[in-house]
Amino acid sequence: MSFAFLSRIARPPLSVFRTILSVSCVPLLCLVTYAATQPAQKDYTHNVDPFIGVDWGGNTFIGSAVPYGLVKVGPDMETFDGRRSGFGYSSTGVILGFSHLHLSGAQGKYGNVLVAPVTGPLQPEDIKTPRTNEVAKVGYYAADLTRYAVKAELTSSRRVGFHRYTFSASGQAHLTINLASILSQGTDWQGQKFLGAEVHVISNHEVQGVTRVTGGWNRGGEYKVYYYMVLDTLATTTQIWEGKNLLPSRDATVGPNVPVGASFDFRTKSNQIIQAKVGISFISAEQAKENVRREIPAWNFDAIRAETAKLWNTELAKLSLKGESDSQRRQLYTAIYHMMLMPTDRTGENPDWQSSEPYYDDYYCIWDTFRSSSPLLTLISPDRQRDIIRSLIDIYRHTGYMPDARSGNDNGRTQGGSNANVVIADAYVKGLKGIDYETAFAAMVHDAEVPPADQQKEGRGGLKDYNEKGFVTLADERSGSRTVEYSYDDFAIAEVACGLNKTKETKLYASRTHNFENLWDKDMTVEGIKGFLRPRNPDGTWAAPYLVVRGTWPDFFYEGDIWTYSIYAPQDMRRLIEMAGGNEQFVRRLDTTFLRRHFDVTNEPGFLLPVLYNYAGRPDKTADIVRLILEKAFTDTRAGIPGNDDSGAMSSWLIFSTLGLFPVAGQDVYLISTPSIPDASLSLGNGKKLHIVAKNLDPDGLNRYVQSATLNGVALPNAWFRHEQIQNGATLILTMGPAPSGWGKATPPPSMSDANARLCSSNLQSLSSSK
Repeated sequence: MSFAFLSRIARPPLSVFRTILSVSCVPLLCLVTYAATQPAQKDYTHNVDPFIGVDWGGNTFIGSAVPYGLVKVGPDMETFDGRRSGFGYSSTGVILGFSHLHLSGAQGKYGNVLVAPVTGPLQPEDIKTPRTNEVAKVGYYAADLTRYAVKAELTSSRRVGFHRYTFSASGQAHLTINLASILSQGTDWQGQKFLGAEVHVISNHEVQGVTRVTGGWNRGGEYKVYYYMVLDTLATTTQIWEGKNLLPSRDATVGPNVPVGASFDFRTKSNQIIQAKVGISFISAEQAKENVRREIPAWNFDAIRAETAKLWNTELAKLSLKGESDSQRRQLYTAIYHMMLMPTDRTGENPDWQSSEPYYDDYYCIWDTFRSSSPLLTLISPDRQRDIIRSLIDIYRHTGYMPDARSGNDNGRTQGGSNANVVIADAYVKGLKGIDYETAFAAMVHDAEVPPADQQKEGRGGLKDYNEKGFVTLADERSGSRTVEYSYDDFAIAEVACGLNKTKETKLYASRTHNFENLWDKDMTVEGIKGFLRPRNPDGTWAAPYLVVRGTWPDFFYEGDIWTYSIYAPQDMRRLIEMAGGNEQFVRRLDTTFLRRHFDVTNEPGFLLPVLYNYAGRPDKTADIVRLILEKAFTDTRAGIPGNDDSGAMSSWLIFSTLGLFPVAGQDVYLISTPSIPDASLSLGNGKKLHIVAKNLDPDGLNRYVQSATLNGVALPNAWFRHEQIQNGATLILTMGPAPSGWGKATPPPSMSDANARLCSSNLQSLSSSK
């Protein structure tokens, strides 16, 4: 962490917390003064608007966090009619306090260790306040809490939340910490349950302990959050509440569903500032205290805020734009910000096993992120993606499975296939080094061969039928979506097997990549379109067609329908198009999907659909649909993301699509759609850049059709290219025009059925012995 430089600064005694800032040159301020004399780094953080996507299901995090930070400190809220937010924030309603663990783009977990300032008499069951003058920036949140006349400000390091409260009036004041408060609390099958907590007030400015929670969306087991809070101001008195009782005691231990917390009480002066640092750990309270000492030893709120912004600026600088609109700039830099909030880097904070490998949690969920976020990280943050993959492999070593989702240090739930297989293959075919691919391959094979004890927790449900019959039957839930995803997962395994020179395994898993065909009913006709996936009974006979628009856990398709899943076979689109009646009929099918609103822009299973026209020789239609989606579904407003952002999955789709590309996750192929910005660059992590230039592009998007293309000065006749063509830096120049052209139609993107198909990319051979 770049916060390490602060550890050299000794913590001042309480008596000089205020006067230290008047000293002419303490080490931190000397460092800041020195930094001010250096060439200024371009500030990208002002382009980020964290409020984009908070409404209408985007569920994006509001508060402070460093990239991939363990701590995400932000407001927990409820609406004015008393409905509590499942992810923390609400555009309307009241603030209940500021907790330290949150998801982004999803809900159903965390909201632990809630801190709140209060003025007047303290009633722990009634701490809530409207707010005004709200500000959310990179690494900073602020709001005026009108009920209490307090200005709240937040910033953070990786494992520490830093609070600054300005009490505008003199009088009775309190700084409270609530250990029983959690998000999505409930008795239903995916609600969080509070199991108990310990509170230990160890001085009149310190408190520590642990809170215990189980459940949540991933239905995970118990997780323990240890905390240590230290104030820069000595309290006049301290209190603990246990149940409904306020007590002068200093220790409390409670069981399930008993409210518990502590209060530091003051007689404040007008505009007095009280600061607090809250360290979080999954190991121990002492580790939480050590996190504070190491990461934020001093009391300079603004220095920590600046350092957090600096960390984000390094990440945001990986994107460079020219000629973009103000809205596009805000959307894209905010999208990078959202994409890099999760998964959570918990290296050094694993309570379950000791390992020298990186440890990440909050994969929420790989089913969402494997399609676009993982390929984007492989491009622009290869070292980070390497560490994430090493973490997945290490989770397999110690739990038996790579997760499809994981939160609260526990695997679960698996929505579709074992899509970590695709993440591994994506890195492998693109030459990402520093990964133990032999163990990764063993993890992939384990997914494909060993049925899990809990089919929603991890692994592949319905595996026996799939491996023996070639499809999942209605004896198991989600049999349609599972079958097509398993087919692609097996393609991913075959790719890695090929690269590792495992001939037997290559043949086995390649033979399973067409299992999706076993659910294809060539005669099933809907709205004039012929050929769809159809359920099969346990005895193999056809079941009734499944026409539900958007299924869920017990259904044939998970969060999708026949229009989406029937054409999910990125390993062999040539074969799928042949099954669907050829190019013309496939284009007609896609037209029907989009024009009759069967396409679901709010969810990840359809991410590839807009660019599938490329496989049928109609990149012009890809351009039309991508442009339409960008204009109608994505904005720079609070409702600017069309569905759950899901750890940045939607945001990464937006980035790729705005730049005019989209990856085929798990392959070394990128499809060209239509750029919406005339000049853009992505840093590739090796000092090189991918530079995309769109000549003749107009602001209204009329010149949306590619007329010709060059890649590194060489004519590119295809509407696709391979990773090896850009991995060492590249310039892609697209000449745009107002009408479709013949460009991109001659050679479709690669498929397994191609006469010259290659299962092993050229990158694979160099990795065959890579660790």
